[in-house]
Amino acid sequence: MEIGIDSFAGLREGEHDGAAAINELLERIQYADQVGLHTFGIGEHHRQEFLDSSPFNILSAAAAKTEKIKLISAVTVLSASDPVRTFQSLSTLDLISKGRAEMVAGRGSFSEAFPLFGFDFKDYDDLFIEKLDLLLQIRANEFVNWSGKFRPAINNLPIYPRPIQDPLPIWLGVGGTPQSFARAGILGLPLMVAIIGGNTHRFKPLVDIYREAWKQAGHPPEKMQVGLHSLGFVGKTMDEAIDLYYEGYAKMFTKIGRERGWGPVTREQFDQQTGPLGAIVLGSPEQVAEKILRHSEALGGITRFQFQMDIADITHQKLLNSIELIGKEVIPLVNK
Repeated sequence: MEIGIDSFAGLREGEHDGAAAINELLERIQYADQVGLHTFGIGEHHRQEFLDSSPFNILSAAAAKTEKIKLISAVTVLSASDPVRTFQSLSTLDLISKGRAEMVAGRGSFSEAFPLFGFDFKDYDDLFIEKLDLLLQIRANEFVNWSGKFRPAINNLPIYPRPIQDPLPIWLGVGGTPQSFARAGILGLPLMVAIIGGNTHRFKPLVDIYREAWKQAGHPPEKMQVGLHSLGFVGKTMDEAIDLYYEGYAKMFTKIGRERGWGPVTREQFDQQTGPLGAIVLGSPEQVAEKILRHSEALGGITRFQFQMDIADITHQKLLNSIELIGKEVIPLVNK
């Protein structure tokens, strides 16, 4: 199993020095590479508290500082982007990194990108379906013939640069809709399931939809991949992990909750989420490894696990410490 981290390049509460925050993030990616993490993903948001509006720039800078770690745009808000420019950025990252670029294509969990780039949020799903189709056609063909509703047609035009990897890894990021799971299976794309709340095992029927759609479409069984993106943090002990994580987590999700009509986060809810069945993967290296394996079994087997660690106000040094624990203790325990 591959294990890595996803980051939103978040600013900690009261932090205003974006340059320092970005360079600390690059240091964390470099350290993750050194201690043996397999992957590092950068999300895409267009909000004041996140610095990841241009993830390919961050990943390209990281590519120059790393050697082995896979660098992922996770997720690219494909509904609000131009697939041509997205492919060119991903392909350029693949060249810079010498074949370590990947992308998770998704629709995003926030709506800010749609008005910002001139799209109507009511077209949320249609935009994604059309743009994913174009992106996959560009990946498969140097010269492209394509027409759609939301973008000017492309008439037998070449799209460059071409990447090292063939095909470039493009995962489909999904939340909780059966149609999205089925779409990934039909298209033969690796599946990245984002579970930030509830009980992870409840997603098993949806993952089964993906596997059945994959099978019915006739894709090679050995190429099927299921990844899991979950909130989490590794400390020396469970108490240390909770002390470092809870306050920032509660602030962030209470704020998001106010935007979406949820109630404030309570400690009781948090304890349920960090319990055996809850989605948050938090604790000592032994506890975290056990929970990753438990979640993998509950979903019928996963091939990749991504920690979302910096959603809380954890210092740069504490994040480095956690990365070291993941690389030197969690990964060996899981893969043992």
